[in-house]
Amino acid sequence: MAETRTKIAEVDPVWVRIREEAREAIATEPLLGGVVHSSILHHDTLEKALAYRVSLKLSSGEMPDQLLREICDEALESDPSLGQAARADMMAVYDRDPACHRFLQPMLFFKGFQALQAYRIAHWLWREGRKDLAYFFQMRASEAFGVDIHPAARLGRGIMIDHAHSIVIGETAVVGDNVSMLHSVTLGGTGKEEEDRHPKIGNGVLIGAGAKVLGNISVGHCSRIAAGSVVLQDVPPMKTVAGVPARIVGEAGCAQPSITMDQILSSGA
Repeated sequence: MAETRTKIAEVDPVWVRIREEAREAIATEPLLGGVVHSSILHHDTLEKALAYRVSLKLSSGEMPDQLLREICDEALESDPSLGQAARADMMAVYDRDPACHRFLQPMLFFKGFQALQAYRIAHWLWREGRKDLAYFFQMRASEAFGVDIHPAARLGRGIMIDHAHSIVIGETAVVGDNVSMLHSVTLGGTGKEEEDRHPKIGNGVLIGAGAKVLGNISVGHCSRIAAGSVVLQDVPPMKTVAGVPARIVGEAGCAQPSITMDQILSSGA
């Protein structure tokens, strides 16, 4: 058994750590034993645990959790990149959110992480041509988490959505790798034309709380959008923009704004 655990740890250290933290959580708070066992310890892989957790959160009278779980299992087994993205997202939360002290927290408690994994399954369904089912996942994720991501939108890995209340990401939006956004962010379109109408967010961008980025515009890599800003024009790489409408107020202030999570606008912003 010890040899088996060692091999698993070498292959998937993230999953091993989650299981260790799960056992510690039960020892500390036995009343959570049922939740932790059913969500974590009853599963052999992170993918199986994700399928269970997402299906449980999205289930309703319209669609039971067992049926949703079969769909999630199919997606995660068919496309290994979904599990890889989930691990990158989890690391992003752990590294960037000062309220996150364990890998276990996003799996059990953080709706931003959970909503993002529901989107990834919906996006897989969309790419497979199962668009009505993808829309169903979008609807339930919006109802359950307050996060509305169109299944056709393209999101990279290592995404952190902090607090994750009232997030809207439109159909033709593209979000790069290692992006961080806070609550009430909108990546929206303008007009009613059925064309490329949503923002393109580069790698390493930080989007502050309540910011609105509208239209088919580009936000360059490693830029910083201040809280409450309304961005209507392209943003060059490694700049800070603020205001309504947003304008450039300085440099980004660091090489990786999405990782440092510094949202203070100083004179040298």
